[in-house]
Formats: sequence, structure tokens, C-alpha cells
Amino acid sequence: MNSVFGPYFRKFVLVFFDDILVYNPTIQEHVHHLSIVISLLRKHKLYVKYSKCCFAQSSLEYLRHIITADGVAADLEKIACMKSWPIPTNIKQLRGFLGLTCYYRKFIGSIAKPLTDLLKKNAFLWSPSAEEAFHTLKNTMYTTPVLALPAFTKKFVVETDA
Repeated sequence: MNSVFGPYFRKFVLVFFDDILVYNPTIQEHVHHLSIVISLLRKHKLYVKYSKCCFAQSSLEYLRHIITADGVAADLEKIACMKSWPIPTNIKQLRGFLGLTCYYRKFIGSIAKPLTDLLKKNAFLWSPSAEEAFHTLKNTMYTTPVLALPAFTKKFVVETDA
């Protein structure tokens, strides 16, 4: 799909497996870009199922995020269990919580550092700094700010654990 949408990829269209997302700041641009996307699909003999399409949405869920005209935010339904997570009393429970927050932590920085330090061998000792990090992480996960897509015309660094 990257080759199909080539010059438009990340300018107004994103593709993830069988999902195509066309995003624009105005409805006029959206209509114009939809016509480009549909023309390209037709040209390459690719089809979409109309019943699975949504057009001109002001907000939509996409890959565990809510996308609006303001930007990208975490889906609060997906992270609701983080808010009610009890204080871990052992490494296994801490790993469970950190595993749950792992995906979204990349958006909010290194708040979890005091918690990840507890995962080291014989280092699990719940402390006031761990308690503060735990509650800060929970609250931050539930009140994540709106995120913006990177400016693909500028240089930026992508870090990964894979």
C-alpha cells in the first residue's frame, strides 16, 4: 500500500494492514484527498467494503487512539483499567502494571523510571518515590494530552525496543 499511495503517504493518508486513514484539517481538503485515494484504489484494482467505511468524521478510534481535529489522544476506554490498578505488592504485579502501560508510556516520557528500577534483581522495595511514580503514571495515562503526528517534513528520531 505504501507504493500505491507513494507521494501522499503521511501527508494525508496512513495505511495499517487493511485500514486506510485519510486525515485533513478541512472538509474541502478531505473531499479532495478522498477522491485521490479512491482514484488510486481504482487504478490499482483495489476495493473497499463500503459498510466498513466512515467518511468526514470529526472523531474516530484508530489503533488504540482517538483522532480528532485537535490531534491524537489515548482511547480512555482502553486505559480505564490502569486507573483502578491497585498498588503492586510484588514484582509480578508491578510487571503487569508496567506491561499494561508500556504502549502508551512512549507518549508521556520517563515517569515510570522509579518503577522500572524496582524490576532489577532484589530491588523491589516500595518507596515514596515509587508510590509517587505509580500514582503519577496512572493519572497521566488517564489524562494524556492530545498528541500530534510528527512533522514528516522535519528531521526527528524514532526509538524502538524491537
